[in-house]
Amino acid sequence: MMKFLFMMSFMIPFCFLKNMFWTVQFMLMILMFLFMNFNVNIVNFCNLSYMMGCDLISYGLILLSIWICMLMIMASENLKKNFFYMNFFLFNIIILLILLYMTFSVMNLFLFYLFFESSLIPTLMLIMGWGYQPERIQAGLYLLFYTLFASLPMLMGIFFIFNTENCMIMYFLKFFKMDFYLLYLSMIMAFLVKMPMYFVHLWLPKAHVEAPVSGSMILAGIMLKLGGYGLLRVMIIFQYIGVKYNFIWIIISLVGGFYISMNCLCQVDMKSLIAHSSVSHMSLVICGIMTMNYWGYLGSYIMMIGHGLCSSGMFCLANINYERFNSRSLYINKGLLNFMPSLSLWWFLLMSSNMAAPPSLNLMGEISLINSIVSWSSLSKIMLIMIFFFSAAYSLYLYFYTPPGKNKMSVYSFYTSVSREYLMLMFPWFPLNILVMKIDYMMIWF
Repeated sequence: MMKFLFMMSFMIPFCFLKNMFWTVQFMLMILMFLFMNFNVNIVNFCNLSYMMGCDLISYGLILLSIWICMLMIMASENLKKNFFYMNFFLFNIIILLILLYMTFSVMNLFLFYLFFESSLIPTLMLIMGWGYQPERIQAGLYLLFYTLFASLPMLMGIFFIFNTENCMIMYFLKFFKMDFYLLYLSMIMAFLVKMPMYFVHLWLPKAHVEAPVSGSMILAGIMLKLGGYGLLRVMIIFQYIGVKYNFIWIIISLVGGFYISMNCLCQVDMKSLIAHSSVSHMSLVICGIMTMNYWGYLGSYIMMIGHGLCSSGMFCLANINYERFNSRSLYINKGLLNFMPSLSLWWFLLMSSNMAAPPSLNLMGEISLINSIVSWSSLSKIMLIMIFFFSAAYSLYLYFYTPPGKNKMSVYSFYTSVSREYLMLMFPWFPLNILVMKIDYMMIWF
Protein backbone atom coordinates (compact mmCIF):
# COMPACT_ATOMS: atom_id res chain seq x y z
CA MET A 1 0.00 0.00 0.00
CA MET A 2 2.91 2.34 0.67
CA LYS A 3 4.18 2.21 -2.93
CA PHE A 4 1.01 3.89 -4.21
CA LEU A 5 1.27 6.53 -1.51
CA PHE A 6 4.84 7.27 -2.59
CA MET A 7 3.79 7.51 -6.23
CA MET A 8 1.10 10.06 -5.33
CA SER A 9 3.53 12.03 -3.16
CA PHE A 10 6.10 12.23 -5.96
CA MET A 11 3.43 13.63 -8.28
CA ILE A 12 3.23 16.82 -6.18
CA PRO A 13 6.31 18.55 -7.79
CA PHE A 14 4.80 17.94 -11.24
CA CYS A 15 1.86 20.16 -10.29
CA PHE A 16 4.12 23.23 -10.20
CA LEU A 17 5.99 22.66 -13.46
CA LYS A 18 4.94 24.34 -16.70
CA ASN A 19 2.63 22.53 -19.15
CA MET A 20 2.10 19.57 -16.86
CA PHE A 21 -1.70 19.74 -16.64
CA TRP A 22 -2.39 16.71 -18.85
CA THR A 23 0.76 14.90 -17.65
CA VAL A 24 -0.57 14.81 -14.10
CA GLN A 25 -3.86 13.44 -15.40
CA PHE A 26 -2.03 10.79 -17.41
CA MET A 27 0.00 9.78 -14.35
CA LEU A 28 -3.23 9.37 -12.39
CA MET A 29 -4.47 7.11 -15.18
CA ILE A 30 -1.31 4.98 -14.88
CA LEU A 31 -1.77 4.86 -11.09
CA MET A 32 -5.35 3.72 -11.68
CA PHE A 33 -4.29 0.77 -13.83
CA LEU A 34 -1.46 -0.18 -11.47
CA PHE A 35 -3.89 -0.28 -8.56
CA MET A 36 -6.44 -2.16 -10.64
CA ASN A 37 -3.97 -5.04 -11.03
CA PHE A 38 -3.47 -5.23 -7.28
CA ASN A 39 -4.25 -8.63 -5.72
CA VAL A 40 -6.95 -8.33 -3.05
CA ASN A 41 -8.09 -11.00 -0.62
CA ILE A 42 -11.90 -10.92 -0.53
CA VAL A 43 -12.32 -11.94 3.11
CA ASN A 44 -9.52 -10.36 5.16
CA PHE A 45 -7.24 -7.34 5.13
CA CYS A 46 -4.24 -7.94 2.87
CA ASN A 47 -1.20 -6.04 1.54
CA LEU A 48 -0.48 -4.84 5.06
CA SER A 49 2.18 -2.15 5.38
CA TYR A 50 2.64 0.32 8.23
CA MET A 51 -0.90 0.59 9.64
CA MET A 52 -2.36 0.38 6.16
CA GLY A 53 -4.23 -2.50 4.59
CA CYS A 54 -6.76 -3.26 1.92
CA ASP A 55 -9.83 -5.43 1.72
CA LEU A 56 -12.55 -5.43 -0.93
CA ILE A 57 -14.46 -2.42 0.49
CA SER A 58 -11.30 -0.30 0.59
CA TYR A 59 -10.18 -1.54 -2.81
CA GLY A 60 -13.36 -0.47 -4.61
CA LEU A 61 -13.48 2.95 -2.97
CA ILE A 62 -9.78 3.70 -3.57
CA LEU A 63 -10.24 2.79 -7.24
CA LEU A 64 -13.23 5.13 -7.38
CA SER A 65 -11.21 7.94 -5.75
CA ILE A 66 -8.36 7.71 -8.27
CA TRP A 67 -10.82 7.44 -11.18
CA ILE A 68 -12.78 10.52 -10.13
CA CYS A 69 -9.69 12.63 -9.38
CA MET A 70 -8.50 11.83 -12.91
CA LEU A 71 -11.90 12.91 -14.29
CA MET A 72 -11.82 16.11 -12.22
CA ILE A 73 -8.67 17.24 -14.01
CA MET A 74 -10.20 16.28 -17.36
CA ALA A 75 -13.37 18.25 -16.65
CA SER A 76 -11.51 21.41 -15.58
CA GLU A 77 -9.87 22.37 -18.87
CA ASN A 78 -11.28 25.90 -18.52
CA LEU A 79 -8.86 26.53 -15.65
CA LYS A 80 -5.95 25.65 -17.93
CA LYS A 81 -7.36 27.81 -20.72
CA ASN A 82 -7.74 30.83 -18.43
CA PHE A 83 -4.59 30.13 -16.35
CA PHE A 84 -6.76 30.34 -13.25
CA TYR A 85 -4.40 29.09 -10.49
CA MET A 86 -4.19 25.75 -12.25
CA ASN A 87 -0.97 24.66 -10.50
CA PHE A 88 -2.53 25.13 -7.11
CA PHE A 89 -5.65 23.34 -8.38
CA LEU A 90 -3.60 20.27 -9.37
CA PHE A 91 -1.79 20.37 -6.04
CA ASN A 92 -5.12 20.53 -4.24
CA ILE A 93 -6.42 17.47 -6.11
CA ILE A 94 -3.30 15.39 -5.43
CA ILE A 95 -3.41 16.26 -1.70
CA LEU A 96 -7.11 15.39 -1.62
CA LEU A 97 -6.39 12.06 -3.34
CA ILE A 98 -3.64 11.23 -0.83
CA LEU A 99 -5.96 12.00 2.09
CA LEU A 100 -8.77 9.89 0.59
CA TYR A 101 -6.36 7.04 -0.11
CA MET A 102 -5.22 7.13 3.51
CA THR A 103 -8.81 7.32 4.80
CA PHE A 104 -9.83 4.19 2.94
CA SER A 105 -6.66 2.20 3.65
CA VAL A 106 -5.71 2.88 7.29
CA MET A 107 -6.81 0.28 9.83
CA ASN A 108 -6.40 2.38 12.96
CA LEU A 109 -9.66 4.04 14.04
CA PHE A 110 -7.99 7.26 15.20
CA LEU A 111 -5.99 7.64 11.97
CA PHE A 112 -9.20 7.01 10.06
CA TYR A 113 -10.83 9.89 11.95
CA LEU A 114 -7.83 12.13 11.28
CA PHE A 115 -7.86 11.59 7.51
CA PHE A 116 -11.66 11.54 7.39
CA GLU A 117 -11.68 15.10 8.74
CA SER A 118 -8.59 16.26 6.83
CA SER A 119 -10.19 15.50 3.45
CA LEU A 120 -12.65 18.28 4.26
CA ILE A 121 -9.97 20.98 3.89
CA PRO A 122 -9.04 20.49 0.19
CA THR A 123 -12.75 20.16 -0.65
CA LEU A 124 -13.40 23.44 1.13
CA MET A 125 -10.54 25.03 -0.84
CA LEU A 126 -12.07 23.77 -4.11
CA ILE A 127 -15.47 25.26 -3.30
CA MET A 128 -14.21 28.58 -1.93
CA GLY A 129 -11.37 29.04 -4.42
CA TRP A 130 -12.90 27.93 -7.70
CA GLY A 131 -16.65 28.28 -7.04
CA TYR A 132 -18.90 30.47 -9.18
CA GLN A 133 -21.11 32.69 -6.99
CA PRO A 134 -20.33 34.86 -3.93
CA GLU A 135 -22.55 32.53 -1.83
CA ARG A 136 -19.77 29.93 -1.99
CA ILE A 137 -18.38 31.28 1.30
CA GLN A 138 -21.68 30.52 3.03
CA ALA A 139 -21.81 27.08 1.37
CA GLY A 140 -18.27 26.36 2.57
CA LEU A 141 -19.17 27.34 6.13
CA TYR A 142 -22.26 25.10 5.99
CA LEU A 143 -20.09 22.21 4.85
CA LEU A 144 -17.46 22.85 7.52
CA PHE A 145 -19.70 23.33 10.52
CA TYR A 146 -22.23 20.59 9.77
CA THR A 147 -19.47 17.99 9.51
CA LEU A 148 -17.24 19.30 12.32
CA PHE A 149 -20.12 19.70 14.78
CA ALA A 150 -21.18 16.08 14.26
CA SER A 151 -17.71 14.55 14.22
CA LEU A 152 -16.21 15.99 17.44
CA PRO A 153 -18.29 13.57 19.59
CA MET A 154 -16.89 10.78 17.40
CA LEU A 155 -13.38 11.70 18.53
CA MET A 156 -14.49 11.36 22.16
CA GLY A 157 -16.05 8.00 21.26
CA ILE A 158 -12.78 6.75 19.72
CA PHE A 159 -10.85 7.77 22.86
CA PHE A 160 -13.43 5.96 24.99
CA ILE A 161 -13.06 2.78 22.93
CA PHE A 162 -9.28 2.94 23.26
CA ASN A 163 -9.56 3.57 27.00
CA THR A 164 -11.86 0.58 27.62
CA GLU A 165 -10.56 -1.97 25.08
CA ASN A 166 -6.97 -0.77 24.53
CA CYS A 167 -7.35 -1.45 20.82
CA MET A 168 -8.12 0.74 17.82
CA ILE A 169 -7.57 -1.62 14.90
CA MET A 170 -10.86 -1.81 13.00
CA TYR A 171 -10.49 -5.48 12.18
CA PHE A 172 -10.24 -6.52 15.85
CA LEU A 173 -13.05 -4.33 17.14
CA LYS A 174 -15.66 -6.84 15.96
CA PHE A 175 -14.65 -9.08 18.88
CA PHE A 176 -15.77 -6.48 21.45
CA LYS A 177 -19.34 -5.92 22.60
CA MET A 178 -20.08 -2.19 22.79
CA ASP A 179 -23.50 -1.69 24.35
CA PHE A 180 -23.41 2.03 25.21
CA TYR A 181 -26.11 4.40 23.94
CA LEU A 182 -24.05 7.60 23.90
CA LEU A 183 -21.10 5.87 22.27
CA TYR A 184 -23.39 4.47 19.56
CA LEU A 185 -24.86 7.91 18.88
CA SER A 186 -21.53 9.76 18.91
CA MET A 187 -19.82 7.25 16.61
CA ILE A 188 -22.47 7.05 13.88
CA MET A 189 -23.72 10.64 13.86
CA ALA A 190 -20.62 11.92 12.05
CA PHE A 191 -21.16 9.40 9.26
CA LEU A 192 -24.88 10.09 8.98
CA VAL A 193 -24.18 13.81 8.47
CA LYS A 194 -21.52 13.00 5.88
CA MET A 195 -23.83 10.65 3.94
CA PRO A 196 -26.02 12.87 4.34
CA MET A 197 -29.13 11.64 6.10
CA TYR A 198 -32.35 13.62 5.72
CA PHE A 199 -32.60 16.45 8.37
CA VAL A 200 -28.81 16.96 8.25
CA HIS A 201 -28.57 17.14 4.47
CA LEU A 202 -28.87 20.91 3.97
CA TRP A 203 -25.14 21.45 3.46
CA LEU A 204 -25.01 19.18 0.40
CA PRO A 205 -27.26 20.93 -2.17
CA LYS A 206 -25.76 24.27 -1.13
CA ALA A 207 -22.19 23.02 -1.54
CA HIS A 208 -22.99 21.39 -4.90
CA VAL A 209 -24.61 24.47 -6.39
CA GLU A 210 -21.71 26.74 -5.43
CA ALA A 211 -18.88 24.29 -6.20
CA PRO A 212 -17.03 24.12 -9.54
CA VAL A 213 -17.50 20.95 -11.58
CA SER A 214 -14.46 19.30 -9.95
CA GLY A 215 -15.83 20.10 -6.48
CA SER A 216 -19.22 18.64 -7.36
CA MET A 217 -17.65 15.49 -8.75
CA ILE A 218 -15.54 14.82 -5.68
CA LEU A 219 -18.44 15.67 -3.33
CA ALA A 220 -20.88 13.33 -5.09
CA GLY A 221 -18.34 10.69 -6.03
CA ILE A 222 -16.28 10.27 -2.87
CA MET A 223 -17.25 12.55 0.02
CA LEU A 224 -20.67 10.94 0.48
CA LYS A 225 -19.01 7.51 0.33
CA LEU A 226 -16.80 8.38 3.31
CA GLY A 227 -19.90 8.26 5.49
CA GLY A 228 -21.01 4.92 4.04
CA TYR A 229 -17.52 3.45 4.42
CA GLY A 230 -17.39 4.58 8.06
CA LEU A 231 -20.79 3.04 8.77
CA LEU A 232 -19.79 -0.26 7.13
CA ARG A 233 -16.72 -0.40 9.40
CA VAL A 234 -18.27 0.87 12.64
CA MET A 235 -21.66 -0.87 12.68
CA ILE A 236 -19.88 -4.19 13.28
CA ILE A 237 -18.98 -2.93 16.78
CA PHE A 238 -22.57 -1.94 17.59
CA GLN A 239 -24.40 -5.09 16.56
CA TYR A 240 -26.25 -5.58 19.87
CA ILE A 241 -27.40 -2.00 20.35
CA GLY A 242 -27.95 -1.57 16.59
CA VAL A 243 -30.65 -4.24 16.59
CA LYS A 244 -32.60 -2.13 19.11
CA TYR A 245 -32.13 1.38 17.72
CA ASN A 246 -31.37 1.22 14.00
CA PHE A 247 -35.06 1.44 13.13
CA ILE A 248 -34.95 5.20 13.90
CA TRP A 249 -32.45 5.89 11.10
CA ILE A 250 -34.23 3.56 8.68
CA ILE A 251 -37.58 5.33 9.19
CA ILE A 252 -36.01 8.80 8.85
CA SER A 253 -34.18 7.73 5.68
CA LEU A 254 -37.22 6.11 4.05
CA VAL A 255 -39.50 9.08 4.70
CA GLY A 256 -36.74 11.58 3.90
CA GLY A 257 -35.80 9.77 0.68
CA PHE A 258 -39.42 9.94 -0.48
CA TYR A 259 -39.72 13.62 0.42
CA ILE A 260 -36.42 14.55 -1.27
CA SER A 261 -37.45 12.62 -4.42
CA MET A 262 -40.59 14.77 -4.62
CA ASN A 263 -38.49 17.85 -3.89
CA CYS A 264 -36.37 17.04 -6.97
CA LEU A 265 -39.41 17.65 -9.17
CA CYS A 266 -39.56 21.27 -7.91
CA GLN A 267 -35.96 22.15 -8.81
CA VAL A 268 -35.12 24.46 -11.69
CA ASP A 269 -31.33 24.33 -11.28
CA MET A 270 -29.79 21.23 -12.91
CA LYS A 271 -27.02 20.91 -10.32
CA SER A 272 -29.48 21.29 -7.46
CA LEU A 273 -31.67 18.53 -8.92
CA ILE A 274 -28.72 16.12 -9.24
CA ALA A 275 -27.57 17.01 -5.70
CA HIS A 276 -31.02 16.29 -4.24
CA SER A 277 -31.12 12.99 -6.13
CA SER A 278 -27.82 12.09 -4.40
CA VAL A 279 -29.50 12.55 -1.00
CA SER A 280 -32.33 10.27 -2.13
CA HIS A 281 -29.90 7.54 -3.23
CA MET A 282 -27.81 7.80 -0.07
CA SER A 283 -30.93 7.41 2.10
CA LEU A 284 -31.31 3.92 0.58
CA VAL A 285 -27.67 3.16 1.36
CA ILE A 286 -28.23 4.19 5.02
CA CYS A 287 -31.28 1.89 5.17
CA GLY A 288 -29.28 -1.00 3.72
CA ILE A 289 -26.44 -0.66 6.23
CA MET A 290 -28.79 -0.16 9.18
CA THR A 291 -30.77 -3.35 8.49
CA MET A 292 -27.48 -5.10 9.37
CA ASN A 293 -28.01 -8.09 7.12
CA TYR A 294 -25.93 -9.58 4.32
CA TRP A 295 -27.99 -8.21 1.42
CA GLY A 296 -28.00 -4.74 2.96
CA TYR A 297 -24.21 -4.59 3.24
CA LEU A 298 -23.73 -5.86 -0.31
CA GLY A 299 -26.39 -3.56 -1.76
CA SER A 300 -25.09 -0.45 -0.02
CA TYR A 301 -21.52 -1.11 -1.17
CA ILE A 302 -22.57 -1.66 -4.81
CA MET A 303 -24.90 1.34 -4.68
CA MET A 304 -22.08 3.56 -3.38
CA ILE A 305 -19.77 2.58 -6.25
CA GLY A 306 -22.59 2.90 -8.83
CA HIS A 307 -23.80 6.24 -7.53
CA GLY A 308 -20.25 7.64 -7.39
CA LEU A 309 -19.76 6.93 -11.08
CA CYS A 310 -23.25 7.93 -12.25
CA SER A 311 -23.50 11.14 -10.25
CA SER A 312 -20.08 12.45 -11.29
CA GLY A 313 -21.00 11.77 -14.93
CA MET A 314 -24.22 13.76 -14.53
CA PHE A 315 -22.35 16.69 -12.99
CA CYS A 316 -19.99 16.57 -16.00
CA LEU A 317 -23.01 16.84 -18.29
CA ALA A 318 -24.50 19.74 -16.34
CA ASN A 319 -21.14 21.51 -16.57
CA ILE A 320 -20.88 20.99 -20.34
CA ASN A 321 -24.25 22.75 -20.64
CA TYR A 322 -23.15 25.47 -18.22
CA GLU A 323 -20.03 26.21 -20.29
CA ARG A 324 -22.28 26.77 -23.35
CA PHE A 325 -25.19 28.68 -21.86
CA ASN A 326 -23.58 30.27 -18.78
CA SER A 327 -26.64 29.11 -16.88
CA ARG A 328 -27.79 25.96 -15.14
CA SER A 329 -31.47 26.84 -15.27
CA LEU A 330 -33.73 24.23 -16.86
CA TYR A 331 -35.70 27.00 -18.55
CA ILE A 332 -32.66 28.17 -20.50
CA ASN A 333 -30.99 24.79 -21.17
CA LYS A 334 -33.49 23.66 -23.78
CA GLY A 335 -33.28 22.49 -27.35
CA LEU A 336 -30.08 20.51 -26.96
CA LEU A 337 -31.33 17.94 -29.47
CA ASN A 338 -31.22 20.48 -32.31
CA PHE A 339 -27.49 21.17 -32.32
CA MET A 340 -25.85 18.53 -30.10
CA PRO A 341 -27.74 15.28 -30.70
CA SER A 342 -24.89 13.04 -29.52
CA LEU A 343 -24.85 14.83 -26.17
CA SER A 344 -28.54 14.03 -25.82
CA LEU A 345 -27.55 10.36 -26.11
CA TRP A 346 -25.24 10.80 -23.13
CA TRP A 347 -28.02 12.50 -21.18
CA PHE A 348 -30.18 9.47 -21.91
CA LEU A 349 -27.48 6.93 -20.98
CA LEU A 350 -26.61 8.57 -17.67
CA MET A 351 -30.22 9.34 -16.74
CA SER A 352 -31.23 5.73 -17.38
CA SER A 353 -28.38 4.57 -15.14
CA ASN A 354 -29.51 7.06 -12.50
CA MET A 355 -32.99 5.56 -12.47
CA ALA A 356 -31.41 2.08 -12.17
CA ALA A 357 -32.10 0.72 -15.64
CA PRO A 358 -30.23 -2.46 -16.57
CA PRO A 359 -27.33 -3.20 -16.95
CA SER A 360 -26.09 -0.54 -14.50
CA LEU A 361 -24.55 -1.20 -11.09
CA ASN A 362 -27.35 0.90 -9.57
CA LEU A 363 -29.85 -1.78 -10.55
CA MET A 364 -27.89 -4.52 -8.77
CA GLY A 365 -27.52 -2.29 -5.73
CA GLU A 366 -31.24 -1.49 -5.62
CA ILE A 367 -32.24 -5.15 -6.00
CA SER A 368 -30.04 -6.06 -3.03
CA LEU A 369 -31.37 -3.13 -1.01
CA ILE A 370 -35.00 -4.05 -1.75
CA ASN A 371 -34.26 -7.60 -0.52
CA SER A 372 -32.64 -6.23 2.60
CA ILE A 373 -35.18 -3.55 3.56
CA VAL A 374 -38.30 -5.58 2.77
CA SER A 375 -36.96 -8.55 4.76
CA TRP A 376 -36.44 -6.13 7.68
CA SER A 377 -40.07 -4.96 7.50
CA SER A 378 -42.66 -5.70 4.85
CA LEU A 379 -44.34 -2.31 5.53
CA SER A 380 -41.29 -0.52 4.14
CA LYS A 381 -42.18 -1.65 0.61
CA ILE A 382 -44.76 1.19 0.40
CA MET A 383 -42.07 3.84 0.89
CA LEU A 384 -39.63 1.99 -1.36
CA ILE A 385 -42.15 1.89 -4.21
CA MET A 386 -42.70 5.66 -3.83
CA ILE A 387 -38.96 6.38 -3.74
CA PHE A 388 -38.29 4.31 -6.90
CA PHE A 389 -41.28 5.78 -8.72
CA PHE A 390 -40.24 9.38 -8.01
CA SER A 391 -36.61 8.51 -8.76
CA ALA A 392 -37.68 7.56 -12.29
CA ALA A 393 -39.94 10.63 -12.40
CA TYR A 394 -37.24 13.22 -11.66
CA SER A 395 -34.74 11.49 -13.99
CA LEU A 396 -37.27 11.65 -16.83
CA TYR A 397 -38.20 15.23 -15.85
CA LEU A 398 -34.58 16.31 -16.23
CA TYR A 399 -34.09 14.34 -19.45
CA PHE A 400 -37.27 15.44 -21.21
CA TYR A 401 -36.83 19.06 -20.17
CA THR A 402 -33.26 19.45 -21.43
CA PRO A 403 -32.68 17.89 -24.91
CA PRO A 404 -36.12 18.54 -26.51
CA GLY A 405 -37.84 21.92 -26.64
CA LYS A 406 -37.35 25.15 -28.54
CA ASN A 407 -33.82 26.50 -28.24
CA LYS A 408 -33.17 30.02 -26.99
CA MET A 409 -31.64 32.91 -28.95
CA SER A 410 -28.41 32.72 -26.93
CA VAL A 411 -27.55 29.42 -28.63
CA TYR A 412 -26.70 31.00 -31.99
CA SER A 413 -23.18 31.85 -30.80
CA PHE A 414 -22.17 28.32 -30.01
CA TYR A 415 -19.60 25.55 -30.35
CA THR A 416 -20.44 21.83 -30.23
CA SER A 417 -18.83 19.21 -28.04
CA VAL A 418 -15.18 18.26 -28.32
CA SER A 419 -13.75 14.74 -28.06
CA ARG A 420 -12.41 15.44 -24.54
CA GLU A 421 -15.98 15.87 -23.31
CA TYR A 422 -17.22 12.65 -24.86
CA LEU A 423 -14.26 10.81 -23.37
CA MET A 424 -15.01 12.42 -20.02
CA LEU A 425 -18.60 11.11 -20.17
CA MET A 426 -17.52 7.66 -21.28
CA PHE A 427 -15.15 7.18 -18.33
CA PRO A 428 -17.90 7.12 -15.66
CA TRP A 429 -20.49 5.37 -17.84
CA PHE A 430 -18.32 2.50 -19.08
CA PRO A 431 -17.37 0.96 -15.68
CA LEU A 432 -20.89 1.67 -14.39
CA ASN A 433 -22.36 -0.70 -16.97
CA ILE A 434 -19.46 -3.11 -17.52
CA LEU A 435 -18.80 -3.94 -13.84
CA VAL A 436 -22.12 -5.81 -13.77
CA MET A 437 -20.29 -8.64 -15.52
CA LYS A 438 -18.10 -9.06 -12.43
CA ILE A 439 -20.91 -8.57 -9.93
CA ASP A 440 -20.05 -11.95 -8.35
CA TYR A 441 -16.79 -10.39 -7.14
CA MET A 442 -18.76 -7.76 -5.22
CA MET A 443 -21.31 -10.25 -3.93
CA ILE A 444 -19.10 -12.75 -2.06
CA TRP A 445 -16.96 -10.70 0.27
CA PHE A 446 -18.05 -12.14 3.62
